[in-house]
Amino acid sequence: MTDPISPLRLAASGMRAQSERLRHTAENMANADTPGYRRKLVTFEQAVQFGRSTGEVEAGRMRLDQSPLPRVFDPSHPMANDEGYYEASNVDLVIELADAREAGRSYEANLRMFEQTRQMGASLLDLLRR
Repeated sequence: MTDPISPLRLAASGMRAQSERLRHTAENMANADTPGYRRKLVTFEQAVQFGRSTGEVEAGRMRLDQSPLPRVFDPSHPMANDEGYYEASNVDLVIELADAREAGRSYEANLRMFEQTRQMGASLLDLLRR
């Protein structure tokens, strides 16, 4: 990590990872009422290049929440079985809203780090010009 641009790369990798998390959270909220929909989860992993950790973060593989789907009794629903039940979504909007807020704040923190690094570089160039 002796690269002078590494703080910018670190902040950008954090912003990319959090935007991926926010995208999946938005998909979960949009499908909260879709029968049989399973919540999508995103994990973060360290980025590795040539077998060495770069210090950057990246979104890992998306996986589905395997918690049981709630059964809803509605015999008139087109997906209801013979007993009148269908499987609803396992998305909890309160959890998704909290995840979205956390991802947004993490994105903003990385954006602030990116901007401060850029400003420090610009200030350094101004000092060198004098």
